Amino acid sequence: MITQKRVLAVVTAGLLTISLGIAQEMSVEESYLQESIENMIIREQSQADGRDTKLVALEYIADAINHGNTSEDVRTALEYLSLEGLTNQVRENGRLMNNFPDVRARAAAYLGEIGTPEAKNTLLKIMLAETEPMVLTEAVKSLAKIGLNENEETANTISWVVTRFDVLNPDNLLALSALEAFEILAQKNGGLKDPSAVRTILRIADGHYIKPVQDRARQLIFDLRQYSK
Repeated sequence: MITQKRVLAVVTAGLLTISLGIAQEMSVEESYLQESIENMIIREQSQADGRDTKLVALEYIADAINHGNTSEDVRTALEYLSLEGLTNQVRENGRLMNNFPDVRARAAAYLGEIGTPEAKNTLLKIMLAETEPMVLTEAVKSLAKIGLNENEETANTISWVVTRFDVLNPDNLLALSALEAFEILAQKNGGLKDPSAVRTILRIADGHYIKPVQDRARQLIFDLRQYSK
């Protein structure tokens, strides 16, 4: 089994190298074929077993995004990787075998590079399912980068996650990322209209967080007034 996985990795890496090595001057048909091959490799690698194989898939995805391939196939692969060990579980004798927070965190970060409404919806799904602060922090950063907040859905979800952690285990990085996300959402959407987001900012300002995070929350409360239309 290990040998087969290694062979698959070598073959797919070779195919990707060939596909990326095609000359820049391509017809529409050749460009479409190249992207199709790339998407196939990404799909197969992302769904293969093993943490290392999934990290390789993320490297392929990073290359794809860098040269403009933000297709639905790439987003779907990132969604699969971002839920690895959560909704996509592999168990042996009752033991969870595919809990890879580092894989999920990188996938969440790359979804921010995709930047589409569909990527935003995937990130919201991650926020509701995830339990690791490091993954949630990357998801919050990506939601801020995308900047969509229809019906205050993004701000409300971020608020819910921060409050959930605040009750039992306040996390400074997660709180700081949330504050920065709230500010970006306010800038891009003419203010922050979700009452739960404002309550969360106030909670951080007076909560069990380090002083720089508390100060950032207090400053944001002051700054929010200038973003309101």
